Amino acid sequence: MESLKMEPERMERSKEEAAIVLDFLPNGYSHDDRPMYMKTPVAQALGKERFILLELVPKKGIHLQPFEEVYIGEGKRDKIHHIIGKMSVEKLTATAKSELEFVVKDIVKKNEKRFVDFFNKAQPLSTRMHQLELLPGLGKKHMWQIIDTREEKPFASFSDLKTRVNLMPDPEKSVLRRILQELEGTEKHKIFVDV
Repeated sequence: MESLKMEPERMERSKEEAAIVLDFLPNGYSHDDRPMYMKTPVAQALGKERFILLELVPKKGIHLQPFEEVYIGEGKRDKIHHIIGKMSVEKLTATAKSELEFVVKDIVKKNEKRFVDFFNKAQPLSTRMHQLELLPGLGKKHMWQIIDTREEKPFASFSDLKTRVNLMPDPEKSVLRRILQELEGTEKHKIFVDV
């Protein structure tokens, strides 16, 4: 898997600081055959910055809600005891899978500048392929128009991008679809999701 971070100058891999809960299982996984007293509550969550799917164990007595933001950074955590690790989309519960698109959409909407910056800074991958072409619905024609238009003046928002680029598909939906495709693990190149 090739990883193409939005900020290539940042070589050091940063860890997730916050995650959004997708599902909370107060009695652990139903497929866990251990006796009830040995099971641990588990939360399935999505990292806010790098879109990493994570399994989290809350502190004793803490009940989490879907869409709740929890701190998972290096400092003192108020709700999360520890991180079990990364997980794949296949391991998500039905509830977590159904919430995933809403959570990603919310993160993209609340961090519009970060994703508009991608359109302003995207670079070629090779002589034949550009990062912009990895977004669903964008071909060479859109790519060249975006590049030419951003040289005049960087894009300020998704609506600015849509207004200034002829027949531009909804850029917010393109970013959302790309993130979901990367989470599925079928894409060779990663733009938004950390591996």
